[in-house]
Formats: sequence, structure tokens, C-alpha cells
Amino acid sequence: MERKRIYLSSPTMHGEEQKFVQEAFDTNWVAPLGPNVNAFEKEMEAYTGCGHAAALSAGTAALHLAMILSGVKEGDIVFATSLTFSASVNPACYEKAVPVFIDSEPDTWNMDPDALRKAFEKYPHPAAVIAVHLYGTPAKIDEIKAICEEHNVPLIEDAAESLSSTFKGQMTGTFGDFGIFSFNGNKIITTSGGGMLVGKDEAKIARARFLSTQARENARHYQHNVVGYNYRMSNVVAGVGRGQLLHLDEHKALKKKIYETYKKGFSDIPEITMNPMNPDGDANCWLSCLTIAEGCSVTPTQVMDALAEYNIESRPIWKPMHLQPVFENCDFIQVKEGMSVSEDIFNRGFCLPSDIKNTDEDMALIISIVRKQFGR
Repeated sequence: MERKRIYLSSPTMHGEEQKFVQEAFDTNWVAPLGPNVNAFEKEMEAYTGCGHAAALSAGTAALHLAMILSGVKEGDIVFATSLTFSASVNPACYEKAVPVFIDSEPDTWNMDPDALRKAFEKYPHPAAVIAVHLYGTPAKIDEIKAICEEHNVPLIEDAAESLSSTFKGQMTGTFGDFGIFSFNGNKIITTSGGGMLVGKDEAKIARARFLSTQARENARHYQHNVVGYNYRMSNVVAGVGRGQLLHLDEHKALKKKIYETYKKGFSDIPEITMNPMNPDGDANCWLSCLTIAEGCSVTPTQVMDALAEYNIESRPIWKPMHLQPVFENCDFIQVKEGMSVSEDIFNRGFCLPSDIKNTDEDMALIISIVRKQFGR
């Protein structure tokens, strides 16, 4: 008999999504744009306090438009977090910019402000800085923002994983010149696929909407003065997002409960450390992660393999971008010589199953399998 599959982070549907989607079908608004798109943008603006929002086909599309609106051009330097998913930096490459990767700090696993300062000493005039809130944990975004303002460089916040997380009471994604959110299938809320670009500058977000609809000018015929993109969110997808948004705080509470359950379950194993929280923030705990102490005979691969035998999904920490073959010629800035913080986290860590549908029995099973690897 095949064991029940326990997922890393799968979509959780409720019912309200279907109501909004049905409205789209009933009114024949199944193409891009429509009432659900407009309402989803307004509801996200109200929830996050972001100012203005443009609903798009993916978080990657939002990052690409943020690059364009920040003025990133061919040959420009762009500072980017190394410990992240490749989508954080790929859009810079779409514009033929040159990424320079910044190491993490151990306190939150996010961009190290000290490494960022060092990067500015070497490259005084980057076109933009991309800071990520990894696994839903807020970065030291006030320090990062201050450095960017000091050098008059646009800050783009990749809050794809951190929707609903706050730093000093303010939503992540709302500190920079631009913020982006993702509604991919594994995120804290989903539209199956989709994203959103947000910012305080109404004219720039309006420009994003224009560019995302193939940059069609206001003319009776099809007039195009600049290159555009097919990046707008569909009215059907936006309906799913509206229904999901109603449950965002509930999802966050469940994610935090998962993190605390793991933390308690491993508290007597000194070799295990859970991913750190920012004391000035309130994380959504999108994925719970752990690292294994250096020198321990137990490896992340060993634990992930043990979980897989029980049909339980886990995942390695993101492999840092500066270690990826595609970026092998890009510079990397770290504070101290030797193994970087981001590489060390990658080597010693992995992501635990963080699906909000996990039952108490599921959590007990996961914890018992991990504990067994440490002889507990």
C-alpha cells in the first residue's frame, strides 16, 4: 500500500476562489484584464499598504518590469542576493545587465548589508539592488534601504516568498522603489501562476500596466512606440487570487505553527538549528528550514532520503547564484574570506515539509524520522 504523500508546500483551496472564477465565466471575462484583476489589485493595495499594484502573469514578469522601470540597461551592474532562486536575478539578464552577487548574513540568511557596502566600494554606480526576503523571513531591509538611498540607487524588493511578513510593522515588499510578489502554486497564497508589481509611484505602476499589455498606445489602430510584453494577469486567475487573499492571515498562522512545532520537536538535538527569524520582523514562515551542525556525521541528503522513503517531500536550500554554472563569470562579494555564509547554509541545510494541510500526525511522523537520523 502506497503511503500518503506529504508535500513541501502545495496549494490549499477553500471555496471563495470558485465564486470569483464563476463570476468570470458567467460574465465571459476569461481573457486578460477584467473586474477580478482590478479588484485583486485594489485588495492587495489595501492589505499591504503598497500604494499601487499591477497584477501580472508571474513574479518574474514583475521583476522584469521593475528592471525596466528602474532604468537597467545593457552592461549595467545590478547587485543581487546570491542565496535565492534564479528568478530573482534572471530578469536582470533579460536586459543584458551584469549581476554582482552579494553574500548573506547568518542572522536572517538574507543580503548582508556589510557585503552590500563593500560592493558599492568596488562598483560605485550599480543600476539597481535586488534584495530578497528568503523563505518569508524579512531581511535587514532598513539598513539595505538606507545604503541604497545614500547612493541614490533603486531598491527592488523580491518579496515573492514573504507576502504578509512584516519588518517593524511594515509589510515586506513596500520598502523599496518596487516590490514584487509571487502567487506560484507553492506560495503562501496562489493563483496557480501569477505575480504582482507594487510601488508608491503611481505613474510608474501605470507604466508597468502599459508595458505589460504589449505597450499598445491609445489609438484606434494598433500603435506601438516601444517594445511591450504580454505580462498581464487573466481575469480567471485573479479570481483565484481574490478568494485566496481572504485566507492569507489564516495561512500565515498555520505556517508559523508548523515552524514552532519543528522548533520544539528538535529543541533537544544540539546539532539542529532552525532557520533564524529577524527579531525586528514577523515572518510568514513560508518554508521551515534547518541546518545541521558542521562536523556532524548526519547530512542533509541523508535526512531528505529518509523522508523520501516515507513519501515525504523536502528540498535542498537554494543553491547560491554565484555557484551556478550560468553565472560562473559574475563577481561575488562577501565580508570575510573563506567559505561564504550562503554556501555554508546551502551545504548544511534543507527545507522541511511546510504544507498547511499537514495534520498533527503528519508532523509527528516527519519529526520522528528526522530525530531517528540523529539517534533520538
